[in-house]
Amino acid sequence: MSKPVNSNPPAHIEHPPLTGATLLWGTFALALATFMIVLDSSIANVSIPAISGDLGVSPSQGTWVITSFAVANAISIPLTGWLVMRFGQVRLFIISILLFVLASWLCGFAPNIESLIAFRIFQGAVTGPIIPLSQALLLSSYPKAKAGMALALWAMTTLVAPVMGPLLGGWITDHISWSWIFYINIPVGFIAASITWSIYQHRDSVIRKLPIDKVGLFLLVVWVGAMQIMMDKGKELDWFESTQIIALAVTAVVGFAFFIVWELTDEHPVVDLQLFARRNFWTGTVALSLAYGVFFGNVVLLPLWLQQYMGYTATQAGMVLAPVGVMAILLSPLVGKSIGKIDPRILSTISFLVFALVLWMRSRFNVNADLTTILIPTIVQGVAMAFFFIPLVSLTLSGLSPDKIAGASGLSNFARITAGAFGTSIATTVWENRAAMHHAHLTERLNLASIPTVQTLSNLQTSGLNYEQALAVINRSIDQQAYMMSANDIFYASSMVFFVLIGVVWMARPVKSGSAGADASGAH
Repeated sequence: MSKPVNSNPPAHIEHPPLTGATLLWGTFALALATFMIVLDSSIANVSIPAISGDLGVSPSQGTWVITSFAVANAISIPLTGWLVMRFGQVRLFIISILLFVLASWLCGFAPNIESLIAFRIFQGAVTGPIIPLSQALLLSSYPKAKAGMALALWAMTTLVAPVMGPLLGGWITDHISWSWIFYINIPVGFIAASITWSIYQHRDSVIRKLPIDKVGLFLLVVWVGAMQIMMDKGKELDWFESTQIIALAVTAVVGFAFFIVWELTDEHPVVDLQLFARRNFWTGTVALSLAYGVFFGNVVLLPLWLQQYMGYTATQAGMVLAPVGVMAILLSPLVGKSIGKIDPRILSTISFLVFALVLWMRSRFNVNADLTTILIPTIVQGVAMAFFFIPLVSLTLSGLSPDKIAGASGLSNFARITAGAFGTSIATTVWENRAAMHHAHLTERLNLASIPTVQTLSNLQTSGLNYEQALAVINRSIDQQAYMMSANDIFYASSMVFFVLIGVVWMARPVKSGSAGADASGAH
Protein backbone atom coordinates (compact mmCIF):
# COMPACT_ATOMS: atom_id res chain seq x y z
CA MET A 1 0.00 0.00 0.00
CA SER A 2 1.46 3.33 -1.04
CA LYS A 3 2.02 6.07 1.50
CA PRO A 4 -0.25 9.10 1.29
CA VAL A 5 1.35 12.15 -0.25
CA ASN A 6 1.47 15.22 1.97
CA SER A 7 -0.17 17.87 -0.19
CA ASN A 8 0.48 20.60 2.37
CA PRO A 9 4.19 20.58 3.23
CA PRO A 10 5.33 22.93 5.97
CA ALA A 11 6.09 26.48 4.81
CA HIS A 12 9.20 26.58 6.97
CA ILE A 13 11.41 24.27 8.98
CA GLU A 14 12.52 25.80 12.28
CA HIS A 15 16.22 25.05 12.83
CA PRO A 16 17.81 25.49 16.26
CA PRO A 17 20.36 28.33 16.63
CA LEU A 18 24.01 27.54 16.09
CA THR A 19 26.37 27.46 19.07
CA GLY A 20 30.07 27.65 19.90
CA ALA A 21 32.69 27.40 17.16
CA THR A 22 30.04 26.49 14.56
CA LEU A 23 28.28 29.82 15.18
CA LEU A 24 31.59 31.67 14.99
CA TRP A 25 32.61 30.07 11.67
CA GLY A 26 29.12 30.49 10.22
CA THR A 27 29.11 34.18 11.09
CA PHE A 28 32.59 34.57 9.60
CA ALA A 29 31.62 32.90 6.31
CA LEU A 30 28.43 34.94 5.89
CA ALA A 31 30.22 38.17 6.80
CA LEU A 32 33.02 37.34 4.36
CA ALA A 33 30.53 36.83 1.53
CA THR A 34 28.76 40.09 2.36
CA PHE A 35 32.08 41.95 2.54
CA MET A 36 33.12 40.55 -0.85
CA ILE A 37 29.90 41.65 -2.57
CA VAL A 38 29.73 45.14 -1.03
CA LEU A 39 33.43 45.64 -1.76
CA ASP A 40 32.95 44.60 -5.39
CA SER A 41 30.14 47.14 -5.88
CA SER A 42 32.58 50.02 -5.29
CA ILE A 43 36.04 48.64 -6.07
CA ALA A 44 35.70 49.02 -9.86
CA ASN A 45 34.72 52.70 -9.73
CA VAL A 46 38.27 54.03 -9.35
CA SER A 47 39.63 51.62 -11.98
CA ILE A 48 37.50 52.84 -14.91
CA PRO A 49 40.24 55.09 -16.40
CA ALA A 50 42.74 52.20 -16.34
CA ILE A 51 40.20 49.73 -17.78
CA SER A 52 39.17 52.17 -20.53
CA GLY A 53 42.77 52.89 -21.50
CA ASP A 54 43.81 49.23 -21.50
CA LEU A 55 40.84 48.14 -23.62
CA GLY A 56 41.11 51.13 -25.97
CA VAL A 57 37.74 52.78 -25.29
CA SER A 58 36.63 56.19 -24.01
CA PRO A 59 35.95 56.74 -20.28
CA SER A 60 32.22 57.19 -21.04
CA GLN A 61 32.17 53.73 -22.64
CA GLY A 62 34.13 52.42 -19.68
CA THR A 63 31.41 53.54 -17.26
CA TRP A 64 29.20 50.80 -18.71
CA VAL A 65 31.33 48.42 -16.65
CA ILE A 66 29.60 49.94 -13.62
CA THR A 67 26.20 50.56 -15.21
CA SER A 68 25.81 47.02 -16.59
CA PHE A 69 26.55 45.49 -13.18
CA ALA A 70 24.17 47.88 -11.42
CA VAL A 71 21.27 47.19 -13.80
CA ALA A 72 21.58 43.39 -13.56
CA ASN A 73 22.04 43.54 -9.79
CA ALA A 74 19.01 45.81 -9.31
CA ILE A 75 16.83 43.40 -11.28
CA SER A 76 17.98 40.27 -9.45
CA ILE A 77 17.73 41.53 -5.84
CA PRO A 78 13.90 41.62 -5.60
CA LEU A 79 13.77 38.12 -7.11
CA THR A 80 15.41 36.68 -3.98
CA GLY A 81 12.19 35.60 -2.28
CA TRP A 82 10.90 33.75 -5.35
CA LEU A 83 14.28 32.11 -6.02
CA VAL A 84 14.48 30.94 -2.40
CA MET A 85 11.19 29.11 -2.76
CA ARG A 86 12.46 27.43 -5.94
CA PHE A 87 15.95 26.42 -4.75
CA GLY A 88 16.16 26.89 -0.96
CA GLN A 89 18.12 29.52 0.97
CA VAL A 90 21.37 27.61 1.39
CA ARG A 91 21.52 26.14 -2.13
CA LEU A 92 20.74 29.51 -3.69
CA PHE A 93 23.37 31.22 -1.53
CA ILE A 94 26.08 28.71 -2.48
CA ILE A 95 25.12 28.70 -6.18
CA SER A 96 25.16 32.52 -6.24
CA ILE A 97 28.62 32.71 -4.67
CA LEU A 98 30.11 30.10 -7.01
CA LEU A 99 28.60 31.79 -10.07
CA PHE A 100 29.94 35.11 -8.76
CA VAL A 101 33.41 33.57 -8.54
CA LEU A 102 33.08 32.30 -12.14
CA ALA A 103 31.89 35.72 -13.31
CA SER A 104 34.82 37.42 -11.53
CA TRP A 105 37.28 35.10 -13.27
CA LEU A 106 35.68 35.84 -16.66
CA CYS A 107 35.77 39.62 -15.99
CA GLY A 108 39.49 39.47 -15.22
CA PHE A 109 40.18 37.63 -18.47
CA ALA A 110 37.93 39.84 -20.63
CA PRO A 111 39.84 40.71 -23.86
CA ASN A 112 37.62 43.65 -24.88
CA ILE A 113 34.99 46.02 -23.50
CA GLU A 114 32.06 44.12 -25.04
CA SER A 115 32.93 40.86 -23.29
CA LEU A 116 33.72 42.66 -20.02
CA ILE A 117 30.29 44.32 -20.03
CA ALA A 118 28.63 40.96 -20.80
CA PHE A 119 30.48 39.29 -17.92
CA ARG A 120 29.61 42.19 -15.59
CA ILE A 121 25.92 41.72 -16.46
CA PHE A 122 26.30 38.04 -15.54
CA GLN A 123 28.13 38.99 -12.35
CA GLY A 124 25.46 41.51 -11.32
CA ALA A 125 22.63 39.06 -12.02
CA VAL A 126 24.05 36.29 -9.82
CA THR A 127 25.03 38.72 -7.04
CA GLY A 128 21.50 39.86 -6.17
CA PRO A 129 20.48 37.15 -3.67
CA ILE A 130 23.77 37.07 -1.72
CA ILE A 131 23.32 40.05 0.61
CA PRO A 132 19.63 39.37 1.48
CA LEU A 133 20.41 35.68 2.06
CA SER A 134 23.45 36.44 4.22
CA GLN A 135 21.12 38.52 6.37
CA ALA A 136 18.45 35.79 6.53
CA LEU A 137 20.92 32.97 7.29
CA LEU A 138 22.64 35.05 9.95
CA LEU A 139 19.33 35.74 11.70
CA SER A 140 18.50 32.01 11.61
CA SER A 141 21.87 31.23 13.24
CA TYR A 142 21.20 33.24 16.40
CA PRO A 143 18.47 32.99 19.06
CA LYS A 144 15.68 35.53 18.50
CA ALA A 145 16.77 37.37 21.64
CA LYS A 146 20.18 37.98 20.00
CA ALA A 147 18.83 39.04 16.60
CA GLY A 148 20.19 42.54 17.24
CA MET A 149 23.72 41.21 17.70
CA ALA A 150 23.42 39.25 14.44
CA LEU A 151 22.33 42.39 12.62
CA ALA A 152 25.21 44.32 14.23
CA LEU A 153 27.75 41.87 12.86
CA TRP A 154 26.12 42.07 9.43
CA ALA A 155 26.05 45.87 9.53
CA MET A 156 29.75 46.13 10.44
CA THR A 157 30.75 44.40 7.20
CA THR A 158 28.49 46.66 5.13
CA LEU A 159 30.05 49.72 6.79
CA VAL A 160 33.70 48.76 6.29
CA ALA A 161 33.54 47.43 2.72
CA PRO A 162 32.44 50.67 0.94
CA VAL A 163 35.35 52.52 2.56
CA MET A 164 37.84 49.78 1.66
CA GLY A 165 36.61 49.44 -1.94
CA PRO A 166 38.00 52.62 -3.52
CA LEU A 167 41.23 52.45 -1.50
CA LEU A 168 41.90 48.78 -2.35
CA GLY A 169 40.78 49.20 -5.97
CA GLY A 170 43.07 52.19 -6.47
CA TRP A 171 46.06 50.40 -4.94
CA ILE A 172 45.54 47.21 -6.98
CA THR A 173 45.10 49.16 -10.21
CA ASP A 174 48.19 51.32 -9.57
CA HIS A 175 50.52 48.54 -8.38
CA ILE A 176 49.31 45.33 -10.08
CA SER A 177 46.58 45.36 -12.76
CA TRP A 178 42.87 46.18 -12.96
CA SER A 179 42.16 42.48 -13.65
CA TRP A 180 43.07 41.70 -10.05
CA ILE A 181 40.15 43.69 -8.67
CA PHE A 182 38.14 40.74 -10.02
CA TYR A 183 40.61 37.92 -9.38
CA ILE A 184 40.75 38.62 -5.63
CA ASN A 185 37.12 37.48 -5.41
CA ILE A 186 38.05 33.92 -6.42
CA PRO A 187 39.78 32.68 -3.23
CA VAL A 188 37.47 34.74 -1.01
CA GLY A 189 34.38 33.29 -2.69
CA PHE A 190 35.60 29.70 -2.48
CA ILE A 191 36.40 30.09 1.23
CA ALA A 192 33.00 31.64 2.00
CA ALA A 193 31.11 29.01 -0.04
CA SER A 194 32.96 25.99 1.41
CA ILE A 195 32.55 27.07 5.05
CA THR A 196 28.90 28.00 4.53
CA TRP A 197 28.08 24.68 2.86
CA SER A 198 29.80 22.64 5.57
CA ILE A 199 27.75 24.37 8.28
CA TYR A 200 24.41 25.14 6.64
CA GLN A 201 23.85 22.28 4.17
CA HIS A 202 21.38 20.55 6.51
CA ARG A 203 19.62 23.80 7.46
CA ASP A 204 18.03 24.62 4.12
CA SER A 205 14.56 26.08 3.72
CA VAL A 206 11.57 24.26 2.22
CA ILE A 207 11.53 24.14 -1.58
CA ARG A 208 8.25 24.86 -3.35
CA LYS A 209 8.03 24.25 -7.09
CA LEU A 210 6.07 27.36 -8.01
CA PRO A 211 5.32 28.24 -11.64
CA ILE A 212 7.45 30.94 -13.22
CA ASP A 213 5.75 34.33 -13.36
CA LYS A 214 7.05 35.15 -16.83
CA VAL A 215 5.01 38.32 -17.30
CA GLY A 216 6.05 39.69 -13.89
CA LEU A 217 9.69 38.86 -14.58
CA PHE A 218 9.57 40.55 -17.97
CA LEU A 219 7.96 43.71 -16.53
CA LEU A 220 10.54 43.78 -13.72
CA VAL A 221 13.42 43.62 -16.21
CA VAL A 222 11.85 46.37 -18.34
CA TRP A 223 11.09 48.99 -15.70
CA VAL A 224 14.10 48.39 -13.44
CA GLY A 225 16.49 48.26 -16.40
CA ALA A 226 15.06 51.46 -17.91
CA MET A 227 15.14 53.26 -14.56
CA GLN A 228 18.70 52.22 -13.73
CA ILE A 229 20.09 53.22 -17.14
CA MET A 230 18.21 56.53 -16.88
CA MET A 231 19.79 57.24 -13.47
CA ASP A 232 23.29 56.29 -14.64
CA LYS A 233 23.18 58.20 -17.94
CA GLY A 234 20.91 61.11 -17.01
CA LYS A 235 23.63 63.54 -16.03
CA GLU A 236 25.78 62.68 -19.05
CA LEU A 237 22.84 63.25 -21.45
CA ASP A 238 21.54 66.39 -19.67
CA TRP A 239 18.51 64.62 -18.24
CA PHE A 240 15.16 65.51 -19.80
CA GLU A 241 16.76 67.60 -22.53
CA SER A 242 17.55 64.20 -24.06
CA THR A 243 14.90 62.19 -25.92
CA GLN A 244 16.69 59.02 -24.83
CA ILE A 245 16.21 59.91 -21.15
CA ILE A 246 12.57 60.83 -21.74
CA ALA A 247 11.97 57.49 -23.47
CA LEU A 248 13.64 55.61 -20.60
CA ALA A 249 11.58 57.55 -18.03
CA VAL A 250 8.30 56.79 -19.81
CA THR A 251 9.28 53.12 -20.15
CA ALA A 252 10.15 52.93 -16.45
CA VAL A 253 6.92 54.59 -15.27
CA VAL A 254 4.59 52.62 -17.56
CA GLY A 255 6.44 49.36 -16.88
CA PHE A 256 6.28 49.98 -13.13
CA ALA A 257 2.52 50.66 -13.25
CA PHE A 258 1.83 47.44 -15.15
CA PHE A 259 4.21 45.54 -12.85
CA ILE A 260 2.35 46.68 -9.70
CA VAL A 261 -1.05 45.71 -11.10
CA TRP A 262 0.17 42.32 -12.34
CA GLU A 263 2.06 41.35 -9.18
CA LEU A 264 -0.87 42.24 -6.91
CA THR A 265 -3.26 40.08 -8.92
CA ASP A 266 -1.07 37.13 -9.97
CA GLU A 267 -1.39 33.92 -7.95
CA HIS A 268 2.38 33.33 -7.80
CA PRO A 269 4.02 36.76 -8.13
CA VAL A 270 7.75 37.00 -8.71
CA VAL A 271 7.93 39.75 -6.04
CA ASP A 272 5.75 39.63 -2.91
CA LEU A 273 4.34 43.18 -2.85
CA GLN A 274 1.87 42.11 -0.14
CA LEU A 275 4.71 42.76 2.31
CA PHE A 276 3.95 46.47 1.98
CA ALA A 277 0.60 45.81 3.69
CA ARG A 278 2.59 45.46 6.93
CA ARG A 279 3.07 48.81 8.62
CA ASN A 280 6.52 48.13 10.02
CA PHE A 281 7.79 46.80 6.71
CA TRP A 282 6.76 49.79 4.64
CA THR A 283 7.67 52.42 7.23
CA GLY A 284 11.05 50.76 7.87
CA THR A 285 11.73 50.36 4.15
CA VAL A 286 10.74 53.95 3.34
CA ALA A 287 12.82 55.39 6.21
CA LEU A 288 15.82 53.19 5.42
CA SER A 289 15.68 53.87 1.68
CA LEU A 290 15.19 57.64 1.83
CA ALA A 291 17.82 58.03 4.55
CA TYR A 292 20.28 55.88 2.61
CA GLY A 293 19.59 57.85 -0.58
CA VAL A 294 20.36 61.16 1.17
CA PHE A 295 23.38 59.68 2.93
CA PHE A 296 24.82 58.07 -0.20
CA GLY A 297 24.31 61.21 -2.28
CA ASN A 298 26.37 63.14 0.26
CA VAL A 299 29.01 60.38 0.41
CA VAL A 300 29.52 60.80 -3.35
CA LEU A 301 29.40 64.61 -3.23
CA LEU A 302 32.02 65.14 -0.50
CA PRO A 303 35.02 63.49 -2.27
CA LEU A 304 34.01 65.15 -5.56
CA TRP A 305 34.19 68.57 -3.90
CA LEU A 306 37.46 67.74 -2.15
CA GLN A 307 39.15 66.52 -5.34
CA GLN A 308 37.82 69.07 -7.81
CA TYR A 309 37.87 72.24 -5.74
CA MET A 310 39.98 71.69 -2.62
CA GLY A 311 43.07 70.18 -4.24
CA TYR A 312 42.81 66.69 -2.66
CA THR A 313 44.02 63.61 -4.52
CA ALA A 314 41.77 60.54 -4.81
CA THR A 315 43.76 58.77 -2.11
CA GLN A 316 43.61 61.79 0.22
CA ALA A 317 39.84 62.10 -0.30
CA GLY A 318 39.48 58.40 0.49
CA MET A 319 41.48 58.83 3.68
CA VAL A 320 39.19 61.70 4.73
CA LEU A 321 36.18 59.37 4.41
CA ALA A 322 37.83 56.35 6.05
CA PRO A 323 37.46 57.46 9.75
CA VAL A 324 33.68 57.14 9.44
CA GLY A 325 34.11 53.43 10.16
CA VAL A 326 35.89 53.88 13.49
CA MET A 327 32.95 54.87 15.69
CA ALA A 328 30.61 52.68 13.64
CA ILE A 329 32.65 49.54 14.33
CA LEU A 330 33.10 50.40 18.02
CA LEU A 331 29.42 51.17 18.67
CA SER A 332 27.66 48.62 16.44
CA PRO A 333 28.03 45.72 18.94
CA LEU A 334 26.59 47.93 21.71
CA VAL A 335 23.64 48.86 19.52
CA GLY A 336 23.14 45.19 18.68
CA LYS A 337 23.00 44.26 22.35
CA SER A 338 20.50 47.01 23.14
CA ILE A 339 18.14 46.38 20.22
CA GLY A 340 16.03 43.92 22.24
CA LYS A 341 15.84 46.28 25.22
CA ILE A 342 15.38 49.69 23.61
CA ASP A 343 12.70 50.61 21.08
CA PRO A 344 14.43 50.63 17.65
CA ARG A 345 12.48 53.79 16.80
CA ILE A 346 14.45 55.57 19.55
CA LEU A 347 17.76 54.23 18.23
CA SER A 348 16.85 55.26 14.67
CA THR A 349 15.94 58.73 15.94
CA ILE A 350 19.42 59.04 17.48
CA SER A 351 20.93 58.08 14.10
CA PHE A 352 18.88 60.64 12.18
CA LEU A 353 19.61 63.41 14.70
CA VAL A 354 23.36 62.76 14.47
CA PHE A 355 23.17 62.65 10.66
CA ALA A 356 21.34 65.98 10.74
CA LEU A 357 24.03 67.43 13.02
CA VAL A 358 26.86 66.16 10.80
CA LEU A 359 25.31 67.59 7.64
CA TRP A 360 24.62 70.91 9.37
CA MET A 361 28.29 71.06 10.39
CA ARG A 362 29.29 70.45 6.77
CA SER A 363 26.93 73.17 5.61
CA ARG A 364 29.19 75.59 7.52
CA PHE A 365 32.32 74.63 5.51
CA ASN A 366 34.18 77.25 3.48
CA VAL A 367 37.01 77.13 0.96
CA ASN A 368 39.54 77.66 3.78
CA ALA A 369 38.41 74.56 5.71
CA ASP A 370 41.44 72.64 6.96
CA LEU A 371 41.76 68.85 7.34
CA THR A 372 40.69 68.88 11.01
CA THR A 373 37.53 70.85 10.23
CA ILE A 374 36.60 68.36 7.50
CA LEU A 375 37.46 65.28 9.57
CA ILE A 376 35.42 66.11 12.70
CA PRO A 377 31.98 65.63 11.05
CA THR A 378 33.26 62.45 9.38
CA ILE A 379 34.26 60.93 12.72
CA VAL A 380 30.95 61.98 14.32
CA GLN A 381 29.10 60.43 11.38
CA GLY A 382 30.38 57.04 12.53
CA VAL A 383 28.01 57.34 15.51
CA ALA A 384 25.06 57.85 13.16
CA MET A 385 26.12 54.85 11.05
CA ALA A 386 26.25 52.58 14.11
CA PHE A 387 22.62 53.48 14.94
CA PHE A 388 21.47 53.39 11.30
CA PHE A 389 21.29 49.90 9.79
CA ILE A 390 20.62 47.74 12.83
CA PRO A 391 17.46 49.40 14.25
CA LEU A 392 15.94 50.08 10.82
CA VAL A 393 16.53 46.53 9.54
CA SER A 394 15.17 45.16 12.82
CA LEU A 395 12.09 47.38 12.43
CA THR A 396 11.59 46.40 8.78
CA LEU A 397 11.79 42.64 9.41
CA SER A 398 9.86 42.65 12.70
CA GLY A 399 6.77 40.48 12.82
CA LEU A 400 7.72 38.41 9.77
CA SER A 401 7.72 34.62 9.84
CA PRO A 402 11.12 33.04 9.01
CA ASP A 403 10.04 31.95 5.52
CA LYS A 404 9.33 35.60 4.63
CA ILE A 405 12.66 37.02 5.80
CA ALA A 406 14.68 36.39 2.61
CA GLY A 407 12.03 37.91 0.32
CA ALA A 408 11.49 40.89 2.63
CA SER A 409 15.23 41.47 2.93
CA GLY A 410 15.62 41.32 -0.85
CA LEU A 411 12.79 43.78 -1.41
CA SER A 412 14.01 46.26 1.22
CA ASN A 413 17.60 46.03 -0.08
CA PHE A 414 16.34 46.67 -3.60
CA ALA A 415 14.52 49.81 -2.40
CA ARG A 416 17.62 50.95 -0.50
CA ILE A 417 20.03 50.45 -3.42
CA THR A 418 17.61 52.12 -5.85
CA ALA A 419 17.29 55.09 -3.49
CA GLY A 420 21.09 55.27 -3.37
CA ALA A 421 21.19 55.57 -7.18
CA PHE A 422 18.56 58.31 -7.08
CA GLY A 423 20.41 60.08 -4.28
CA THR A 424 23.67 60.09 -6.21
CA SER A 425 22.09 61.46 -9.39
CA ILE A 426 20.06 64.09 -7.56
CA ALA A 427 22.98 65.29 -5.42
CA THR A 428 25.45 65.64 -8.30
CA THR A 429 22.89 67.26 -10.63
CA VAL A 430 21.65 69.76 -8.04
CA TRP A 431 25.27 70.49 -7.07
CA GLU A 432 26.14 71.56 -10.61
CA ASN A 433 22.89 73.47 -11.17
CA ARG A 434 23.13 75.40 -7.90
CA ALA A 435 26.82 76.08 -8.56
CA ALA A 436 25.94 77.64 -11.94
CA MET A 437 23.39 79.86 -10.20
CA HIS A 438 25.85 80.93 -7.49
CA HIS A 439 28.54 81.53 -10.12
CA ALA A 440 26.19 83.86 -12.03
CA HIS A 441 25.32 85.78 -8.84
CA LEU A 442 28.97 86.13 -7.81
CA THR A 443 29.98 87.28 -11.31
CA GLU A 444 27.24 89.91 -11.28
CA ARG A 445 28.74 91.38 -8.11
CA LEU A 446 32.24 91.38 -9.55
CA ASN A 447 33.28 94.82 -10.75
CA LEU A 448 36.39 94.64 -12.95
CA ALA A 449 36.89 98.37 -12.40
CA SER A 450 36.89 98.11 -8.59
CA ILE A 451 40.16 98.73 -6.77
CA PRO A 452 40.45 95.20 -5.19
CA THR A 453 39.80 93.48 -8.53
CA VAL A 454 42.21 95.74 -10.40
CA GLN A 455 44.84 95.10 -7.73
CA THR A 456 44.32 91.32 -7.98
CA LEU A 457 44.61 91.40 -11.77
CA SER A 458 47.75 93.53 -11.50
CA ASN A 459 49.34 91.13 -9.03
CA LEU A 460 48.55 88.15 -11.23
CA GLN A 461 49.98 89.85 -14.31
CA THR A 462 53.07 90.83 -12.34
CA SER A 463 53.59 87.15 -11.55
CA GLY A 464 53.89 86.43 -15.28
CA LEU A 465 50.30 85.82 -16.43
CA ASN A 466 48.69 87.71 -19.29
CA TYR A 467 45.30 89.41 -18.90
CA GLU A 468 43.26 86.42 -20.12
CA GLN A 469 45.16 84.01 -17.86
CA ALA A 470 44.66 86.34 -14.88
CA LEU A 471 40.92 86.43 -15.58
CA ALA A 472 40.91 82.61 -15.77
CA VAL A 473 42.51 82.43 -12.32
CA ILE A 474 39.84 84.76 -10.91
CA ASN A 475 37.12 82.69 -12.62
CA ARG A 476 38.56 79.55 -11.03
CA SER A 477 38.33 81.23 -7.64
CA ILE A 478 34.69 82.14 -8.31
CA ASP A 479 34.06 78.51 -9.35
CA GLN A 480 35.54 77.31 -6.09
CA GLN A 481 33.26 79.62 -4.11
CA ALA A 482 30.20 78.74 -6.19
CA TYR A 483 30.64 74.97 -5.80
CA MET A 484 31.32 75.37 -2.09
CA MET A 485 28.10 77.38 -1.67
CA SER A 486 26.20 74.79 -3.71
CA ALA A 487 27.57 71.95 -1.56
CA ASN A 488 26.53 73.90 1.55
CA ASP A 489 22.99 74.16 0.16
CA ILE A 490 22.82 70.39 -0.34
CA PHE A 491 24.32 69.62 3.07
CA TYR A 492 21.79 71.90 4.76
CA ALA A 493 18.79 70.54 2.81
CA SER A 494 19.92 66.97 3.56
CA SER A 495 20.11 67.84 7.25
CA MET A 496 16.46 68.96 7.17
CA VAL A 497 15.41 65.75 5.37
CA PHE A 498 16.75 63.66 8.25
CA PHE A 499 14.58 65.63 10.69
CA VAL A 500 11.51 64.85 8.54
CA LEU A 501 12.39 61.13 8.36
CA ILE A 502 12.18 60.89 12.15
CA GLY A 503 8.42 61.27 11.74
CA VAL A 504 8.34 58.35 9.27
CA VAL A 505 10.11 56.08 11.77
CA TRP A 506 7.57 56.87 14.49
CA MET A 507 4.70 55.81 12.20
CA ALA A 508 5.84 52.22 12.86
CA ARG A 509 4.40 50.16 15.68
CA PRO A 510 6.56 49.27 18.70
CA VAL A 511 8.69 46.16 18.18
CA LYS A 512 8.43 43.29 20.62
CA SER A 513 11.68 42.13 22.18
CA GLY A 514 13.69 39.95 19.79
CA SER A 515 11.06 40.13 17.08
CA ALA A 516 13.33 40.63 14.10
CA GLY A 517 12.11 37.67 12.19
CA ALA A 518 9.73 36.46 14.88
CA ASP A 519 6.14 35.90 14.02
CA ALA A 520 4.48 38.81 15.78
CA SER A 521 1.22 40.25 14.67
CA GLY A 522 2.01 43.65 16.06
CA ALA A 523 3.84 44.67 12.94
CA HIS A 524 0.75 44.73 10.74
